[in-house]
Amino acid sequence: MADQDAQSPVGIEPSALPSIRWAEPPEGPAVALLDQTRLPADEVELLCTDVPSLVWAIQTLAVRGAPLLGIAGAYGVALAAARGDDMAEASGLLARARPTAVNLGYGVRRAAQAYWAALDKGEDAQRAAAVALAEAEALHREDAEASRRMAQYGLGLLEELLPGGGHQLLTHCNSGALVSGGEGTAFAVALGAHRAGQLRRLWVDETRPLLQGARLTAYEAGRHGMAYSLLTDNAAGSLFAAGEVDAVLIGADRIAADGSVANKVGSYPLAVLAKYHHVPFIVVAPTTTVDLQTPDGASVIVEQRPGREVTELTLPQGGVGGEAGGLTVAPLGAQAYNPAFDITPPELITVIVTEEGTVSPVTGVGLAELCARSSQVTIS
Repeated sequence: MADQDAQSPVGIEPSALPSIRWAEPPEGPAVALLDQTRLPADEVELLCTDVPSLVWAIQTLAVRGAPLLGIAGAYGVALAAARGDDMAEASGLLARARPTAVNLGYGVRRAAQAYWAALDKGEDAQRAAAVALAEAEALHREDAEASRRMAQYGLGLLEELLPGGGHQLLTHCNSGALVSGGEGTAFAVALGAHRAGQLRRLWVDETRPLLQGARLTAYEAGRHGMAYSLLTDNAAGSLFAAGEVDAVLIGADRIAADGSVANKVGSYPLAVLAKYHHVPFIVVAPTTTVDLQTPDGASVIVEQRPGREVTELTLPQGGVGGEAGGLTVAPLGAQAYNPAFDITPPELITVIVTEEGTVSPVTGVGLAELCARSSQVTIS
C-alpha cells in the first residue's frame, strides 16, 4: 500500500533478505540471486549456473545495486573458475555487463587477481578457483560490515544535523539490503533511525523508469514496519515547499574524484530542490563506490536503458529478468530518453557518508584523504 504507519514490535525483525549467495546443488556450483524483477509480488531465487546467465541477470536488473553488483561480479569470477571457463573472457563479460556502477568492475578484478595470483604461486586450477571463491566471500563479508558502519555514521550525522528526532526523510531508488551484503547504504541509515524511534516518515520516490522505489524500497520498508509513503518523483517539490522533508538520503553507483555522484536518474533534481530549500542532501556509499580514476562527473559513462522501459509498463512477473509482456503507455513509435543515472555535482551535496567516516564539505581533497584511510578504494 502507498502509506504505511505500522511500527515493528521492539526486538522483532524480519529475517535477512538472501539477496545473493553461493550455491552448490548436485548439478554443480551456481550463484543464487533473489530475482528483483519479480518483487514485490514474488520472492523467487534465480539460479545462475554460468557467466552468461549471470550477465543476463545483471543486465536485466534481476540483481542490481552498486555494492551487490561488486559481490555478484566476484562470485561470477569464482563460478567461471569452478567451471574451468576462459577466465579472461569471463571476467571481461562480467565487467562490461553494466557501465556506470564502479563496484562491478572492482569485484571482478579483485576475485580475478586472487585467481591469477594463486596460479602464479604454483596452485592448480582447482585450488585457484577455491581462492577466487574465498575472495568473493571476503568481499561479501566486508560489504556487510561496511553497511553496518555506514548506518552508524549516518545515524550519528542525523542526530547532529536534526536534533530531537521525528525525522521526515526522503529517499530515491533503492538502497537497502537488496543492494548490499548487509542492510544497505542510504536505506540502512533510515532503518537505523526507525529502530531508534527517530523516524517519523520515510518518503519513497517511485523512481522512474523501473519503479525501483515503488517495487523495492517500499517492499523493504514494509518488511521492517517503517512508516512510509510512496510518491511520484515529480511530487517531491511540493513536499519540500511544504516543509515536509528534513533530509534527503541517497546511495551512489560511482563517486568521481572531485566528489560528483552518479546515482539513479532523478537524484540531481532532488539535490537542486534540497539546496534551494536548505535541506541536507546526504549521499551514503561504501568506499568501493569511490573511483579516483574518474576525475569528474562529466567523465562518468551514464548507462542508457531501452526506451521500452519508458513506453511500456512491465509488471513484476513472468520469466527470467522480468520478461513479462508490457502494457503500452505511449504511442507506437514514440522515442524515449531513458538514462539510468544522472550526475550530482559536489557543491549540491551536504555530506558523503562512508564506512570510513564522512566528507563535508565535499571536495576532491577531502575525498582523497578519506580514501587514503581505506584499503577498499577502487582502482582501475
